[in-house]
Amino acid sequence: MISKQMEETLNKQMNRELFSAYLYLAMSAYFETAIMKGFAKWMRLQAKEEEAHALKFYDFIIARGGKVSFLPIESPKTNWTSTGKVFEHAYVHEQKVTSLINSLVELAIKEKDHATFEMLQWFVKEQVEEEAQANEILSKIKTFGDIPGKLFYLDHELGKRE
Repeated sequence: MISKQMEETLNKQMNRELFSAYLYLAMSAYFETAIMKGFAKWMRLQAKEEEAHALKFYDFIIARGGKVSFLPIESPKTNWTSTGKVFEHAYVHEQKVTSLINSLVELAIKEKDHATFEMLQWFVKEQVEEEAQANEILSKIKTFGDIPGKLFYLDHELGKRE
């Protein structure tokens, strides 16, 4: 059985993961409008990944005998001034998610909730990957600058994501 505090906190994180999916879908739409199909595809796949993260929380709450709560999902930002600004936002967002996951781990430790602690280890590892990916792409964009040919190349590369 899961504690009420842990249940509430995991439900909030499920909501945050759904917000992340909204945010990445908004970023995908931004790139679609800018006719940057590779960036758009990468972000759309990122949105699907965030939906899958939300479902991991959903399934875990159910498995532990908790009740899933559906909270309102905040509207994400939908406009940026450049490709670099989009990835700066994505990187900062992933750092925030890492902080939230770390807080969940601390609560699991405090409550001696070993099952939740174990489940959260997957997210701890995932956040290392999420931050690294966003930072790598952001670093490439900063290196390239706004040179269209270089951004076209990166757009092509990101479009290969499966």
